[in-house]
Amino acid sequence: MWQRIKTAVILVIIVGMAMFTSRVPFLFLPLLTVGVLIASHEWTKLMPKHKQPAQFITLVLAITLGSIFIPQLWLIWWVLSFGIWLMATKWVLVYPAQEKWYGRRLFIMGVIILTASITAMYSLWQVSPWWLMYVFLLVWCADSGAYFVGRKLGKRKLAPNVSPNKSIEGLIGGLVTSALVAITVGFELQLTGVALMAFLGLSGLTVMASVLGDLFESMLKRRAGIKDSGTILPGHGGVLDRIDSLLSATPVFALGVWVLVYIKVLPALGSLPRVF
Repeated sequence: MWQRIKTAVILVIIVGMAMFTSRVPFLFLPLLTVGVLIASHEWTKLMPKHKQPAQFITLVLAITLGSIFIPQLWLIWWVLSFGIWLMATKWVLVYPAQEKWYGRRLFIMGVIILTASITAMYSLWQVSPWWLMYVFLLVWCADSGAYFVGRKLGKRKLAPNVSPNKSIEGLIGGLVTSALVAITVGFELQLTGVALMAFLGLSGLTVMASVLGDLFESMLKRRAGIKDSGTILPGHGGVLDRIDSLLSATPVFALGVWVLVYIKVLPALGSLPRVF
């Protein structure tokens, strides 16, 4: 437990410094680059053995870094990612009865998922580091709420064949905890009426997506026959083990914000008051 806490504290310091030290991405962009490099390497462990890791890692790194500097591509990646997560919902529910998703398509899925999440993180950070931090807080609070409520009250399994320790009661606890964060931030942003309800709805959808991301990676690890995606983070496993929820949450939130701004339900993020 203490090893997990120490690793978590170090990670928070590193990520916080990269996000808030400067609005010029001389720290944040290298952090994303290292993150996607390690995550893509760990993803190859989840794919069928016949895949060549070097090709996948090179392709993901090239596409991700190239897409960061072409904002016109961001929306395409987010939409593709959203489609994958919709399909993944069914895959998680029926596992292990159906495993058609496991095979060659994991190569393309990995490229889309990693590129969509990294471009979403970068786009939110560009507007304000606080927007990216808000998504982090949603995911962390939901995860913590689910852990403590599930530990005390959990009885009904959420997805027993994928992650036996997760419960429906824990999911509800996580949603309530994250809802408190979303409501607080919504009022701080001075949102009212339809805009406030849309913001809260998007926040709830983001949390649900984060849970799906966690379950999906657990399913991949079970199918691949491994416990952790890596060992680079003492007490936590691999990078994918720490960001699995963010892989789904960040593009869903970024896509949702774009849609709500486009239909004029929310004002442009840059015109909203600072979150904190």
